[in-house]
Amino acid sequence: MSDTFWLKARSGLIEQINSLKIEKKFKIKKLPDNLEQYEQKHIEQGYLCTNPVVRIRKSNDRYILTYKSLVSGSEDKNTDVRINNEVEVFLTKEGYEHLREKVDDNIIKKTRYIIPLEDGHMGELDIFGGVLDGLYFIEVEFESEEDAENFAPPVWFGENVSDDKRYANSYLSKCNDLSVFL
Repeated sequence: MSDTFWLKARSGLIEQINSLKIEKKFKIKKLPDNLEQYEQKHIEQGYLCTNPVVRIRKSNDRYILTYKSLVSGSEDKNTDVRINNEVEVFLTKEGYEHLREKVDDNIIKKTRYIIPLEDGHMGELDIFGGVLDGLYFIEVEFESEEDAENFAPPVWFGENVSDDKRYANSYLSKCNDLSVFL
């Protein structure tokens, strides 16, 4: 992550992470075998706002508030890469549960598998549950736009859906089923 810094408060350490996220999202042709061999994160997340994105997330036993906005001008580029500014602040369990009551629409539930790719990148494979059961896709983060442009997806990756709003978690939180994919 770039531009990472830590803030101290009188009550202890407040962790805040600022970063520029450069990523691509892909459908999957075939799920990898033996998913249980990979690191897993059990994620629950909801949205307090979707433009700009203000999200709360429980990832295993960590609680995070995220502010995410599209980098100015990146939406005008003819590219299949998403570039966002992201700020993450860690929450207490109590803070998360308080904000959880205030989310709009549905809470998303998914299991994320962290999969090392042959070229050195890491893939984050999300397999959804609840009303989105049956949906899955993978996201890859990059160090630079050039790195993203030069990325050759593995053969088990499908179509690049980075610019398809239906695959944005903030959009998916508004869905009550998978009918948007029919």
